[in-house]
Amino acid sequence: MTSTLLSFEKSTPGKRGWFLPKSEVPSFNPAQSLSPDLLRKSPLGFPELAEIDIVRHYTNLSSLNHGVDNGFYPLGSCTMKYNPKINEDLASLPEVKVSHPLWPEESCQGHLALLFELEQALSEITGMDYFTLQPAAGAHGELTAMLIIQSYLKERGEKQRTKVLVPVSAHGTNPASAAMAGFETIGVNCDTEGLVDLDHLKSLLNSEIAALMLTNPNTLGLFEKNIKSIADLVHQNGSLLYYDGANLNAILGLTRPGDMGFDLVHLNLHKTFSTPHGGGGPGAGPVGVKSFLSDFLPVPVLESKSGIYSWNYDRPLTIGKMLGFYGNYSVLIKALAYIYALGTEGLAQASQDAILNANYLRAELSNFFHIPYNRNCMHEFILSAVNLKAHGIRALDVAKRLIDFGYHPPTIYFPLIVEEAMMIEPTETESKETLDRFLKTLIQISEEAKSDPELLTSAPHRMSVSRVDETLAARTPRLTWTPS
Repeated sequence: MTSTLLSFEKSTPGKRGWFLPKSEVPSFNPAQSLSPDLLRKSPLGFPELAEIDIVRHYTNLSSLNHGVDNGFYPLGSCTMKYNPKINEDLASLPEVKVSHPLWPEESCQGHLALLFELEQALSEITGMDYFTLQPAAGAHGELTAMLIIQSYLKERGEKQRTKVLVPVSAHGTNPASAAMAGFETIGVNCDTEGLVDLDHLKSLLNSEIAALMLTNPNTLGLFEKNIKSIADLVHQNGSLLYYDGANLNAILGLTRPGDMGFDLVHLNLHKTFSTPHGGGGPGAGPVGVKSFLSDFLPVPVLESKSGIYSWNYDRPLTIGKMLGFYGNYSVLIKALAYIYALGTEGLAQASQDAILNANYLRAELSNFFHIPYNRNCMHEFILSAVNLKAHGIRALDVAKRLIDFGYHPPTIYFPLIVEEAMMIEPTETESKETLDRFLKTLIQISEEAKSDPELLTSAPHRMSVSRVDETLAARTPRLTWTPS
């Protein structure tokens, strides 16, 4: 590497000279570089604290956080499973950490090879033909897919297709992403089984429909058994079928969106393929497409010719760039490591175990909570606290009480079509002992709801912050900190 930018000196990371020779690092003196009216006239006045006090303060704060490393996280809708630490180690290797998106292609062939292999693996797993790893999150992937659909229809001269169908049980990001791309969204009803209402779908299909956005299994944890009929109806209408990959953890190695009839898909690598999910990031939302949509993928597109990897920007029909560079590299590396470690059989076993765990909890809890769709589910299922309303208890109260037992509450009040909904997703990484403790806790809470409802309505009792007035917090939030 001869570029000045890439001439690493043997110096400590974080010190001057790490990327540039010391002689070329510009000096910066605030007092000389800034206008006098921008400079402080007196010290800021930070308190003087001992190191031990600071360490204890932040250590105590960290102990208040809940994560999969210290407790069960049956969130539902967002797969919060344990992720192997070896994948974190691999993403922390010096060869990974020092990589830079401005490196010349010839200087990072190994990095590009890993990205290319991940694209190939995801194509095989999903039944798609091409992938882009560029989108930085799930909703970002949704938006990317919607823009691809929009460009495809424009190229075909079908600008009248300005509407997108979204099931009423869908993730909220689906209609939001479609709207951001300029589409009007229309809800598709669910039938009595919790699946897409085929008759309602048929009544909505016309020349204005661009696509149907669908999650399978859906957000009720149910597999759309009519998926081939749905795909045929959508395609016969000249529309596209988009797959929200948020629930891919239920079908890995068992079936593929491409085989179901989907035309394009986004995935959440930070849920399904080994990156701790939550806290605002990092994420990765790759998008896969069938070959007829490949010309519209974001640039640059990674190509391999005679074993040499390169970026191709010469794509006249591309939707353009969706990110400054090319995705969250460390997240992508973790995903590839996860796929290699498990292999085809391991990925299928992960989904099978997730399905088994979910059905075990569903069956055991059916005598204590209302289950609106009480039949075999996939990786998650819906409980309802509607049977506890007679005692003045809501799903929120059950969720708050769970905190007292060391569990992160599940997603509540979603999907919106289920009253007092609680979405449970145990994932494949939890042991039967953990599931049994969780079962015992939920059963105890259901009994407390009847014998001592105030115990639930005043929960949590063991946290540094008790229950807040959520209505007041939403209407008059305190957005700045003031000393007490």
